[in-house]
Amino acid sequence: MIFPHSYTVLDILFLGRTAMRFSFWPQPTQSFKVMQKLGNHVEKTGWHGLWIADHFMPNEDDTSHPWPEAWTTLAALSATIPRIRMGTLVSGNTYRHPAILAKMAATVDHISGGRLVLGLGSGWQENEHQKYGLPFYTVSGRLKRLEEACSIIKQLFAEGNVNFKGQYYQLEDAPLEPKPIQNPLPLMIGGGGEKVTLKITAKYADEWNVWGTVDTLKHKMSILDQHCSDLGRNPKEIQRSAVALLFLSEDESFVKKMNASNEGPAKIAGNVSQLRDTIAAYAEIGVNELIVPDFTLGPNDNQQKLDTLDCFIEEIASVIK
Repeated sequence: MIFPHSYTVLDILFLGRTAMRFSFWPQPTQSFKVMQKLGNHVEKTGWHGLWIADHFMPNEDDTSHPWPEAWTTLAALSATIPRIRMGTLVSGNTYRHPAILAKMAATVDHISGGRLVLGLGSGWQENEHQKYGLPFYTVSGRLKRLEEACSIIKQLFAEGNVNFKGQYYQLEDAPLEPKPIQNPLPLMIGGGGEKVTLKITAKYADEWNVWGTVDTLKHKMSILDQHCSDLGRNPKEIQRSAVALLFLSEDESFVKKMNASNEGPAKIAGNVSQLRDTIAAYAEIGVNELIVPDFTLGPNDNQQKLDTLDCFIEEIASVIK
C-alpha cells in the first residue's frame, strides 16, 4: 500500500492501519544514496519512522568500514523524506556537550518540519572513545553525566536562557533559539539498566527504547513503571519501543534455532503467521513501537531486503491492532 507524502504519522494511525508503530533502522555503514533510497522506500510503503545509529566506527578490530556521521545524515534525510518520524538510536552523551546536542536537535526538528526524536544514552562503545580521544569515564560517571544532560536538554527546549550548575556541566544564561517546532520535542532514553538508566528514563524521558524479546520488555517495563510510581509520574506518559533482529523464514529448524539462541542481540524469527503472533504479543504488553534493523535482511538496497520490508509491513504489521 502506498501512502501520499502529505499524510502525517497521526493520519496513518487514525486511518486504522495499526495502533502500534513500526520503524526501520538501516545499517549505518551504507552510503547516503542507499540510506536515502531505503528511507524513501519505507516512507512510501507505510512505515512510521527511521532511526540512525550514532557511532563513528564499528565496535570491532576491523575499523575500515565506511561509517557516515549520524546527525549530518539525519539532517539530510529529514529534508528529503517528508512524512515519517526520524531520530538517533541513540546518541552517546559523551560525544557532544548536551547544550550543543540540544541545538543540533532543535535545528533538525525545524529541517524536518517537527518530526525529530532525540534519542540519547550514556555511551558504551569504548574503542571509538579511545581512538577519537574522547574521555570514556566509568559506568557511574557516564550515567551521572547522562542525567545532567537530560535536565539541560529539557530546560533548553522549554525555557528561556538557562543557568545550570552541575557537577559535570555548567551553563551561564544559555539561549536556545529557535525552540523546536514540537513542544515538547520527544527525548528518548535508550538502555535497560534497571537501577539507574530506567530511573533516569522515568524522570526525564518522553520515550524509551531497549533491545529485547517480549519477555525482556515485559520485565523491563515493570521496573520502569515502578520507578515512575516512586517519582510520582504517570508511566503512560512514556512511550515504549523495542528493537530485535528480524528473521522472516519458512525454515522451521532455522526459526527454532534463532528463537532459542541467547547469543547476541534479541531476535524474532518465524514465518508470517508466527511473526504476527510475536508482534501481537509485544503490542499486548504495551510496546508502542517496534524498530526493525536491516542488519539481517541482506546487503544494501537489494531486492531481497526491499521484499522483506514490504512483506513485513503489508502482511504482518498491517494486521496488528
